[in-house]
Amino acid sequence: MRVVVIGGGPAGVSAALHAAELGADVTLIERGRVGGTALNRGPAPVRTLARAARLVRDWSSWETFGLRGPRPEVDLAATLANAQRVAAYAYERKRIADRIRSCGVALVEEAGDARFVDAHTLATADGRTWSADRVIIAAGGRPGRLPIPGAELGLTYEDLRGLTSLPGRVAVIGGADTGCQLASILADFGGEVTLLEYAPRIVARADVDVSVALEDAFRKRGIEIVTSAAVYELEALRPGVGVRYRVDDEARTLDVDAAFFAVGWPGNADLVDVAAAGVVTERGYVKVDAFTATNVPHIFAAGDVDGNSMLVSSATLEGRVAAENAVLGQRRRVVHEVVPAGSFTNPEYGSVGLTEEQARARYDCVVAVTQYENILRPVADGQPEGFCKLIVETLRRQIVGAHVLGEYSAEVIQMVAACMAAGMRVEDVAELQFAFPTFSEGVSQAAQTIVTQLGVRPMPHLWSSLETARPIQE
Repeated sequence: MRVVVIGGGPAGVSAALHAAELGADVTLIERGRVGGTALNRGPAPVRTLARAARLVRDWSSWETFGLRGPRPEVDLAATLANAQRVAAYAYERKRIADRIRSCGVALVEEAGDARFVDAHTLATADGRTWSADRVIIAAGGRPGRLPIPGAELGLTYEDLRGLTSLPGRVAVIGGADTGCQLASILADFGGEVTLLEYAPRIVARADVDVSVALEDAFRKRGIEIVTSAAVYELEALRPGVGVRYRVDDEARTLDVDAAFFAVGWPGNADLVDVAAAGVVTERGYVKVDAFTATNVPHIFAAGDVDGNSMLVSSATLEGRVAAENAVLGQRRRVVHEVVPAGSFTNPEYGSVGLTEEQARARYDCVVAVTQYENILRPVADGQPEGFCKLIVETLRRQIVGAHVLGEYSAEVIQMVAACMAAGMRVEDVAELQFAFPTFSEGVSQAAQTIVTQLGVRPMPHLWSSLETARPIQE
């Protein structure tokens, strides 16, 4: 069986390797360098910039620890070079292209856009063609822009690496995860940042407690936040950019040195011309069922191009499922129930499962929030701002959602996700022996509070307070 995979990001690489393991003759076509956005342009380099931002902001707490010294200065060229080093690490040091080829996959890099000629044939602009019995579309996505006059004047996070100087005044258009990360990094680098969000609150899909606390922390750091802001035009200035937007019926203008879009992540279905293969799209994404199958029986899709979970971990899973179903027949479903996610902001935040609002709409729940000021490690680290919130469904006594804000959020939320995936009851989580002192103790204390609240068994409380528990929703 011949399988062609379009796209060499996490979904495509996962699909190609798994299909080869299952005995298929696999070709993986990548428009640029294998690794996709995740390694080359997205999380890897941006997380490196966030680390640099973290080191800069840590200076403000030096005196608390009896340290003295001048504020670090940002050498932008060196900072960006280090981010590029990390972006190149997996490719050049780990030699992932060689690894993929050694597994029997025919890897085609720097191919440009591979487009469908018909349902079984793909071609690139240089005239090369490939035919396949099965095709897996893993073409990813790209940063979105608003369809407004002057949109070409706006930058995206991909343009960070091309900056030659730090903009003094910055507008970030879009206050979801990517926009908040951009705003946080640029503020730590010394920029005067305004964050414009169309929704009534930033990170609108997050739990409301995270959204409110993050907005409060941003404002305290000097980031201006404007919600319910509808940007309708960008205007070229000399120098800079004028951002035109409305709040209710009031028209406003913001003059900045640079404006960054963070307004979504459209799929690349159009770049591979899926219509030529008869593949149905919806809102620009390839439409798939629970088996990653499209409406064309032999064509599957995985990763950002399908518009589902839009996370690296989810893309990797979808790639494996797509390969298995393509080679062996449709027998495995994709499940996105326990998918942890973390941010690169200051403060960090993370989540898994349902928000409190979503959980209360489905279940009788009890909620506990442990404040980090009641845990030794955050206090010792000089980072007592933050919390760990657990949401437990009372009938099964299982965690259905968790949300954290503060240091090491991604690591803390991953631990909760493991407990959820294992189907642990809250009393089992409460009895876990956590390393001391750690931020993850917040999970333990929140779980102990819920166990006491539910009357499952008595739990002594030294640091935490039962006042943090919220009553069961009737």
